[in-house]
Amino acid sequence: MTRSPMTTTTTTTTTTRNRIITTLERTFARNRDRDTVSKRLTHKIDRSLNWRGREFAGRKAETQLEITAVATTFGMQSLGFVLAYLLKTETFYDVFGGFNYLVLALLSSVLGASGGGSLSWVDDPRKILTTVLFGLSRGWLLLFLAWRAHERKGDSRFDEVLGKGEFAGQTPQPLRFFVFWIAQAFWVMLVSLPMLFVNASSVIKPNFSPYDVTMAVLFGIGVIVEIIGDIQKAWWVRRGREGDFCSVGLWKYSRHPSTRGYADPLWWLGILSPLFTMQILMTMEPTGLCNAEGKNLKRYYDKCPERYQKYRDNTSILWPFVGYGYVPMFLKRTFFLDFEKYEYKDAATTNNNKDE
Repeated sequence: MTRSPMTTTTTTTTTTRNRIITTLERTFARNRDRDTVSKRLTHKIDRSLNWRGREFAGRKAETQLEITAVATTFGMQSLGFVLAYLLKTETFYDVFGGFNYLVLALLSSVLGASGGGSLSWVDDPRKILTTVLFGLSRGWLLLFLAWRAHERKGDSRFDEVLGKGEFAGQTPQPLRFFVFWIAQAFWVMLVSLPMLFVNASSVIKPNFSPYDVTMAVLFGIGVIVEIIGDIQKAWWVRRGREGDFCSVGLWKYSRHPSTRGYADPLWWLGILSPLFTMQILMTMEPTGLCNAEGKNLKRYYDKCPERYQKYRDNTSILWPFVGYGYVPMFLKRTFFLDFEKYEYKDAATTNNNKDE
């Protein structure tokens, strides 16, 4: 059967119209897809730019806080030096250090920024906990050092540079005295760094992780050990130093529990801070273990050599430890950090001769 020209024309027109409609629909679909893709890309770009902006603002806030902390610390210690040298006293040297810690804790909590520079310290429980624990440990240090300075009426470490005590009449050494204050400024800054980094962080974590809880508990234990050790030693001194050397409470299990308690919390905040603190407390002659051990044990070996040697052999130098007398010497020298340089040489020589 032959189609009429009219039918053929109508069919062709319909086919063409359908093709045009299909093409337009595909074009519109592609455009919609393009619009969707464009919107998605725009959203991602906006998010990226916002994140970059917050990151930049956070880093800027961190830098500003660190610069402010450094300026505050060195300014306070320089002021302390000027006052101390003019008054020819060193009684508030340690107090200035302790007070400096609290100033940095307050400063970082006020200036510490989160979320791109907005003041939101109160919104982050990790920052609050870190600041409170740090402030508690340094606050106790300030109180104890202030009390000790009052009780001792001075610090013999500075007699030579100030021309006092057995060095009376000698010319004071202001530059050397200033070095002591600058060294304390470095100490304060390095010990405070973990707390400053936490408070300056632009990351907000509203919930505690198991790691946070563990570190907080260990930090708290270190602070408690420090406080108990200081109180027990002070009480023993007030009662007349019964027994010639302190072996009460924690001092029965550690020869320096307060030193351990002072440095231990810092390990749960960072690594540079405690390493620097341990370096000072364990190796520098005017302070720490070197000032309490070695040749400075003479008074104990003169008064009660056998009793003190027995106490020393059975008591850890830092970590409170039961059964220390049964620990092999190589473990004492390594794991327990009871190095040979802390021995009283005359006593060691006598013991070696007896063994021979």
